[in-house]
Amino acid sequence: MPTCPKPGTSLNQVYAKRMMRRASLPLLALVLCGQAIAQTIQPAQPTKVRVRGHPGIELHYIEQGQGEPLILLHGGQGDYRSWEPQMKVLSARFRVISYSRRYHYPNNNPFTTNYHSAYTEADDLAAFIRKLGLGRVHLVGTSIGAFTALALAVKHPEMVRSLVLAEPPVHQWVRDTPSGEAAYQEFMTTVWRPATEAFKTGDDEAAMRFLVDGFTGKGSFDKLAPGSRAVAIQNSRFFKANALSSDPFPKLSKEKVKRLRIPVLIITGENTIRIHKLVNEELARLLPRAERATIPKAGHFSPRENPQAFNEVVLRFFLNQRAVN
Repeated sequence: MPTCPKPGTSLNQVYAKRMMRRASLPLLALVLCGQAIAQTIQPAQPTKVRVRGHPGIELHYIEQGQGEPLILLHGGQGDYRSWEPQMKVLSARFRVISYSRRYHYPNNNPFTTNYHSAYTEADDLAAFIRKLGLGRVHLVGTSIGAFTALALAVKHPEMVRSLVLAEPPVHQWVRDTPSGEAAYQEFMTTVWRPATEAFKTGDDEAAMRFLVDGFTGKGSFDKLAPGSRAVAIQNSRFFKANALSSDPFPKLSKEKVKRLRIPVLIITGENTIRIHKLVNEELARLLPRAERATIPKAGHFSPRENPQAFNEVVLRFFLNQRAVN
């Protein structure tokens, strides 16, 4: 028997709540199904394309599903394989594409300049979107992948439908506050500069140890499973290019970010380091209409550390957007 609404509750509110409850059941089933599939199916073999002239930059990617294009942008330690727990879930609603950025496995692009940053990656991404003829896309990024997505949206807003940003390292944003500058200097002193020095001496493993430990806690690198450690080393070339860049953490215009008029979801790992929390706070201040979510029992690598919770909030975000539109 249906219950009467509480006083002060409109019929529209009641209807919306009932629709959300109904939508949440297939949503949860989809998430759980996707998690199970991801544990049993190996990633597909990637396709290679070249962008940005001749011979250009080679980028490997995989794709799955149909519908509006959604591109997944991995973090510094990952590659196209990093999004396996998300591919199986999101591809039920979208044409999902996961690609390896310029210096990540299995790409074989030489170092061609002494400057590399999220802006370089954003230009690669724009060329990749044009190469595949994707038009406007949804972007889901983590870490430097999130910075890349945000940089693309600022430079080419006509290319982007929506943004999901998990801790973009726009570190320069927090330096004009005492607590932010302290967090920035701590990160540079204990993580970034030691890693840079290790790269300069050719000790890539030591550099990655500084980086992994800096993001997830001291001793984390040595606790990695052999396969995970091998993946981190495989993708160390990005960090080397970024660390040796003349401007590894460039500024991003706050005024241009404020002008974004697309749906945005800001994701924070519950246990992430302080500088990433501060950057996300500034991003939320610049985009007050953006949705926010915290992933429990996860740090900077929330899509991998707690994929089920990550998938749930991302799917809910897209479900809400479709309900509005």
